[in-house]
Amino acid sequence: MPTHRPRPLAANAPRRRGTRLSDEQPQGPRLLLTVEEAADRLRVGRTYMFDLVRRGEVPSVRLGKLRRIRASDLERYVTSLGDAAAT
Repeated sequence: MPTHRPRPLAANAPRRRGTRLSDEQPQGPRLLLTVEEAADRLRVGRTYMFDLVRRGEVPSVRLGKLRRIRASDLERYVTSLGDAAAT
């Protein structure tokens, strides 16, 4: 019995709406980060990053069921760390 094997997409092939090829990169700087991406930028664990969000130290936004962190809010948090250490 033959098995279905999806045909590879050509680089210029039209895409279905709502799909994204894994090798595409978004244009410009990322405005919203996943919690995991924010944790990677801070070089902390995912659980610790969720704790920062839960405590309100790093603001986040909800997009449906997804939680995202604004890159600007993450930068503001890092800046506040330096301000707190100076006092």
